[in-house]
Amino acid sequence: MNLIRVFAFIFILFVNSIYSQSKTTQEVVAETSKLRKAVDTKNEAAEAESYYNIGETFYNNGNFPKSEEYFIKSKNIYEKLNDKQNLEKVTRKLAQSQENQNKLKSALTNYESASKVGYTQSSRAINSNDVSRLATPSAAKKTEAIQNNIKISEKDNNKEDLAASYSQMADVNIEQNNIPKAEENLNNAYKISVKEAPQQALAINQKLTDFYIDNKNFDKAIEAKKEILKEDFVKENSQKKVEQIQELADIYIKKNDPEGAIVLLKNAYDIALNKGHTLEAQKSVQKLDSLYTISENTEASVRLYRDFLGKIPDLVSKDRSLVDNKILEDTEQRISQLEQEKKLKDELIRKKNIFNYSLIAALLILTVLIFFIFRTLKKVQIKNKKISLQSLRREMNPHFIFNSLNSVNQFIATNNELEANQYLTKFSKLMRGVMKNSAEDFIPFQQEIDLLQNYLALEKTRFADKFDYEIIVDDDVNQQNLQIPGMMIQPFLENAIWHGLRYKTEKGFLKLSFKKENQQLKIKIKDNGIGIEDSKKQKTIHQKNREGRGMKNTLERIRLLNDLYRKNIVCSIKDSPDGVLVQILMNF
Repeated sequence: MNLIRVFAFIFILFVNSIYSQSKTTQEVVAETSKLRKAVDTKNEAAEAESYYNIGETFYNNGNFPKSEEYFIKSKNIYEKLNDKQNLEKVTRKLAQSQENQNKLKSALTNYESASKVGYTQSSRAINSNDVSRLATPSAAKKTEAIQNNIKISEKDNNKEDLAASYSQMADVNIEQNNIPKAEENLNNAYKISVKEAPQQALAINQKLTDFYIDNKNFDKAIEAKKEILKEDFVKENSQKKVEQIQELADIYIKKNDPEGAIVLLKNAYDIALNKGHTLEAQKSVQKLDSLYTISENTEASVRLYRDFLGKIPDLVSKDRSLVDNKILEDTEQRISQLEQEKKLKDELIRKKNIFNYSLIAALLILTVLIFFIFRTLKKVQIKNKKISLQSLRREMNPHFIFNSLNSVNQFIATNNELEANQYLTKFSKLMRGVMKNSAEDFIPFQQEIDLLQNYLALEKTRFADKFDYEIIVDDDVNQQNLQIPGMMIQPFLENAIWHGLRYKTEKGFLKLSFKKENQQLKIKIKDNGIGIEDSKKQKTIHQKNREGRGMKNTLERIRLLNDLYRKNIVCSIKDSPDGVLVQILMNF
């Protein structure tokens, strides 16, 4: 007899850890496949939903520690996504799971969090009431909070929360020793949950039977347990049916009716053998053995163990829980592996992002540095160009000054003091104008015209019998607002006079005109002198060097003006049938 019991006990230890249901397994496996897809596609919302659904499956099956684990995973993702509606839902479910494990402090914290992120007014209120219920030791305040939740649940037609509230109200009634009200509220909770929440109905029925047992009302406890055995969700689930019959047998034992308990346990044993529920069969064997031992019915106990051991192979072959347990174990390992893979991928992405961001930052710093260097160099270039332009602008033709002073000397030598005084007056006026505008790159058009008039008047005084001149400004030219480079035209006039007109035997003519043409100022300098080629033949080596430097400076000044101000000044010099034509185009 002892050997049989030892053998049976060893086998029982082997299967004692098995607890699963085929439906639970199928739901978890299905959600795991969705979870894999969500992770592969980086769909965090779908990932959080899968964790929530897995947690809810365990919750509905009464496995609150597992449900808590998956609700936490779901909550963390919804917090990251700032999805308030789903965050409130999962946080409340997490709090309920923790409350069912008597983790009241954690449950209180999560009810508070759910209240703060409540998506609707009713969800905020119901969570806030649960906070008040758990936080206060006062039965009156607990009753008020629960009654408020009953009203909200009835309004929202939330049967699960409504049943839970009636069950919580019964707890308060028990604290106050209000037995009739506790019984009423537990029965209300059972009636609400029995149609839509089977697992909740089972828990409430167990609470109701425990309540009756605590009050020594065994007949009502038996009646309540028999009532749930009539429900379809128990009759159709052989494992739950066996469990409820075993609990009914326990009530008979407490009622001191071992014969009734033996009948029930034999029935549970037969169902367990027939349906392949190893754990439930061994529980029935253990309880029957205890009853046989009390009644000293050793023969019945031996027959029971022999029967059990003989039917073990067939029982194990029928037991789906072994397979389901292995599937669940493998599934959870896959989930764990999936999470590890995700962590590794996230870590690789994080490191890659750090490298990329560092590279981008370095490139940005380098770009900014290059930009500042380029801008500094550009400023230096512009400054140098302005200095060069200023230098060129202030440079007066030494030959012009020298000749002007020679002319004055000649007027004085010939006792022509009046001519000398007039020349010096014009020359000083021209020099004052040049010096006044020497600091500016552009001067008003009218001032430039005045300077050119002075210059031509001086040259006319010096070479009175050599040329006449004319300055024509088109009516289309806006003389009030137009700005042009100061003394840019003078070198071309000087060339026309000194290298073209003064070598003519008869009197020549110099024409300077300004005209508006397609948003440009068109400047023409036309003389009827000896022309470029004949002029070259007349020049000395010194004159060739001086002219080359003078024209080079003028053209360099035009280039600098184009670089600095985008004026697009274009200059062309060419022989014409009766002299030389200089044409200058400049943007307004």
